[in-house]
Amino acid sequence: MIAGVAGDPLVYLNGAFTPLSEAKISVLDRGFLFGDGIYEVVPVYRGKPFRMAQHLARLSRSLASIEIANPKSNDEWETLVRRLVELQGPIDQAVYFQVTRGVAKRDHAFPTTPVTPTVFAMSSPFQRLGPADWEKGISVTTAADERWLHCDIKSVSLLGNVLARQSAVAQGAYEAVLFRDGFLTEGAAANIWIVRDGRLLAPPRSNLLLEGIRYGLLEELASESGVTLEFRQITREEVETADEILLTSATKEILPVLKIDGRPVGAGKPGPVFTALRAAYDKVLAAL
Repeated sequence: MIAGVAGDPLVYLNGAFTPLSEAKISVLDRGFLFGDGIYEVVPVYRGKPFRMAQHLARLSRSLASIEIANPKSNDEWETLVRRLVELQGPIDQAVYFQVTRGVAKRDHAFPTTPVTPTVFAMSSPFQRLGPADWEKGISVTTAADERWLHCDIKSVSLLGNVLARQSAVAQGAYEAVLFRDGFLTEGAAANIWIVRDGRLLAPPRSNLLLEGIRYGLLEELASESGVTLEFRQITREEVETADEILLTSATKEILPVLKIDGRPVGAGKPGPVFTALRAAYDKVLAAL
């Protein structure tokens, strides 16, 4: 690590870089009191941020949806992210940044006088999963989606996701696959895709799920790989009897799900659609 001491890296808070152990916010920050804020996570490979423009576009959409003015231009965000990356060095890492409405008297309604948003950012190394992990795959459980109706907003209010994920972990699984009114929405912390008869299927973009940056990426990769992709409502039965189930997220990239509620998925091993998309994904990363 280039900056800070071991275990205490430099992070960014409200215009200054400071050791993580010394970064403090007010107890009246609305992010702390209400979860009133937005966040993003940008994966970084060999010191290069991946799909930065798409992450910044989603950040702007989410901020606008809860009426927080974006405190930085895209150029300023990119400069900040690159500085945090430099502090960690040319390694694979994930840059986390969030914007809250700021510090104000506790009241559910927005502050009536101007408030400066709180901006926090940090970067942490992450270990990419490899072929051995793909062959082993992951297991998931299923659960009812009991979250709010604006999951398309990347809010720091994540208690519903936390409880769903913890329920899966408590059952010895990696992730929870969520259903609302009998239809697939997403995972607790990932998007979920299924394969039936060689076709890749995903829930349509809506307010009921967070459109992961890999939504657009897998559209591109599927087209390049000759995989037919369809966005439509997917029933629980279709998920439970899928030939393949895939999970995507910023730091998990694309992974095969090999067990669902303790039962094998398809043949119980990574399938041909995963294999094709994984190869295409790695080709994109190699070209960075």
